[in-house]
Amino acid sequence: MSALQGTRILLGITGSIAAYKAAFLTRLLVRAGAEVRVVMTPSAARFISPLTLSTLSQHPVMTEIMDEGQWNNHVEMGLWADRIVVAPATANTLAAMANGLCDNLLLAILLSARCDVLVAPAMDLDMWAHPATRRNMDTLLRDGVKLIPVGDGELASGLVGPGRMAEPEEILRFLIDDLRPARDLAGKTVIVTAGPTQEALDPVRYLTNHSSGKMGVAIADELARRGANVRLLLGPVEVRPQQPSVSVIPIVTARDLLRAAEQEFPSCDAAVLAAAVADYRPATEAREKIKKTGDNETLSLDLVRNPDIAATLGATKRKGQILVGFALETTNELAYARKKLEAKKFDMIVLNSLRDPGAGFAGDTNKISLVYPSGEPVTFDLKSKADVAKDIVNALAALL
Repeated sequence: MSALQGTRILLGITGSIAAYKAAFLTRLLVRAGAEVRVVMTPSAARFISPLTLSTLSQHPVMTEIMDEGQWNNHVEMGLWADRIVVAPATANTLAAMANGLCDNLLLAILLSARCDVLVAPAMDLDMWAHPATRRNMDTLLRDGVKLIPVGDGELASGLVGPGRMAEPEEILRFLIDDLRPARDLAGKTVIVTAGPTQEALDPVRYLTNHSSGKMGVAIADELARRGANVRLLLGPVEVRPQQPSVSVIPIVTARDLLRAAEQEFPSCDAAVLAAAVADYRPATEAREKIKKTGDNETLSLDLVRNPDIAATLGATKRKGQILVGFALETTNELAYARKKLEAKKFDMIVLNSLRDPGAGFAGDTNKISLVYPSGEPVTFDLKSKADVAKDIVNALAALL
């Protein structure tokens, strides 16, 4: 049975030349067993006939809030759908969604929806790359909207590059993957490290970094959803896993993390080292609060290097164990990642750059590349950290 069997999908179509693909998409969804209702913006009807989509979906197509004197209940439609797919999603519609505008039936339904919303953008490459579109897309990702990646190829303008709507078959596969409850990691034990460490200077002060723990916790949740036995070594952060099966082992310092990792690593199938571990700690921890003294304007601290947890685990890794590292860089990103990959005996490293807007600490989005010992890196678009976690876990599952 198809993963889409009986699924209620509301297909939103906006005013793009790519609207012609919506006919093929509707046919594929119906063939897969989904119940499809189509909502078109008024401008979309200039590109493809509502009659065509009504025939293919076997339901009337809605275009206006008031249609021939009858009210199309946007609240009811927002509650009806199991998934809403906006394909094609124009730059104008993405901007309206990001800012909560509500001047057509589709936008009204989106504001009433309680289900997952997926968008398949379609526009020219300069529009897709424009800072305004990137900001709007970042906002939607933070709001939980799922991005179906754009294609790269010839566009209606004659230019060649990213911005074309994903093909209907690709959208269908994305939907199936999104709905299918994968349990491909059942029986596997994975440890995940997440969050910062804190290195005490005195009883009230410590050295740390900006890590929120969100990326590591999202990975732990995704692993647990897919059946893995997850042990999360979590630094001092507020975020907590949503999956109740995740076993949380709290740590504070780098040495705490090393002890916990050394204890858990021998019995695991894989380790994902997403924690932002402090490289150094104060050589001595003052027993009393350090006070300002005299007229001194500076304070010197002696720091000593913390243990290298990744290198320690890499040195003891047995055959068949998978070790995944992280690299957050600001310059020469790929070169540093490859050097780290080899030195720590990683099987894969997740690389991101602070130069990429929306990537890095604290936020709800990330933009990554997966780097392996051989071959070219695999680079992904900016996504929510939950969706980035899926990409990372997919790659880990393939390695396992």
